[in-house]
Amino acid sequence: MAMWDKIKDQAKTFQQSQGARGASGSGPGSHGGPLGGGRSGSSSGGSKAQLIGMFKSQLASAKNELKSGAYRDASMAMCALVAAADGRVEPSERQRVEELIVSNEVLQNFPADQLRQRFNQHVDRLLANFEQGRAEALQVIAKAAKKPAEARAVVQTGMVVAGADGTFEPSEQYAIREACTALNIPPSEFGV
Repeated sequence: MAMWDKIKDQAKTFQQSQGARGASGSGPGSHGGPLGGGRSGSSSGGSKAQLIGMFKSQLASAKNELKSGAYRDASMAMCALVAAADGRVEPSERQRVEELIVSNEVLQNFPADQLRQRFNQHVDRLLANFEQGRAEALQVIAKAAKKPAEARAVVQTGMVVAGADGTFEPSEQYAIREACTALNIPPSEFGV
């Protein structure tokens, strides 16, 4: 639980550094912020949903800039790394992540079959040979480093997928950290 609180604080700080003015009230739900969605995060479940909502909002506000092949490919590699972070991907999990991908507002910039194909290609490689698949996925992710907005969006996409099931496993955190390193973004910016 503390992990989510830490990320929430990081995200709030990140949001304020992006020029969003907000009272730095302590305590959950004291101020939802412009992207808080108005729900008070009194339960830890609420804060998780709030955080994911905030990343989604940040992504949506950058939607028009996120149309490059580099972002598409890197975000699919990121989603595959998160899905396979613990070394296995159940068919149900693969399907769940696919649904998240094709319903994601920003990723709707791209044809769904392109996204599915790239995501599944990475998952298959990770399952066949985890180390090699991981290295290949990180290479693809690193290609988005040229544009900081795209690089951050790749990590945000990974966070949205990782947090969608309500838990944020240590292996998923590690995958996010590795992606941050590949993109030259300090992992602390995302609380990992």
